[in-house]
Amino acid sequence: MKKIINRMCALIRLTSKYIVSRNRFEYFARNSYYQKPLRIIGGKYIKIYENVSIKKYISLEAKKIYAENPEIVFGKGSVIGDFNHISAVKRIIIGEYVCTANGIYISDYMPSNYDKKSAVRNQAPNLISDVYIGDGTWIGENVAIMCAKIGKNCVIGANSVVTSDIPDYSVVVGNPGKIISNLKLKNMTRKREISKTYY
Repeated sequence: MKKIINRMCALIRLTSKYIVSRNRFEYFARNSYYQKPLRIIGGKYIKIYENVSIKKYISLEAKKIYAENPEIVFGKGSVIGDFNHISAVKRIIIGEYVCTANGIYISDYMPSNYDKKSAVRNQAPNLISDVYIGDGTWIGENVAIMCAKIGKNCVIGANSVVTSDIPDYSVVVGNPGKIISNLKLKNMTRKREISKTYY
């Protein structure tokens, strides 16, 4: 009897959390979840699809400062690590099965410093560009991604700063981020080596 009551209580908690989440976001899939604390600005512009896991101390900002509505999308199966900060004034699309480590910063704008007499935070963004992170990409700790499109199945090494577009299957490290390898070419080379060895 006690087990049945515990299961019913757990189900009620999950259902109530889903109802609250559905009201906080433009779209929130039933089998996705987030941990608290979670800071949300512009939840009505944020979509979270199936099986997304969002860890603790996350800041999600979809800030409407232009006529066009901002948009943040999390593709199905993605995992967002602790202390991630994701900020959009236009569009950030995180693909399916993307994994981010801790301390990631992603934004679709860069601050301006045109007016030397005004604080940077009080000025309009200098550069705005859609951010796309391709399916299956892994992003290491303390990475910053600004105004860049990253292809599918990439690896972005820890502490990298990415401000330019990255093609599929790339391995990127450094500040500024530089491509040091291509996983697809490496895999093809490996297959050729195996075929020479065994055939």
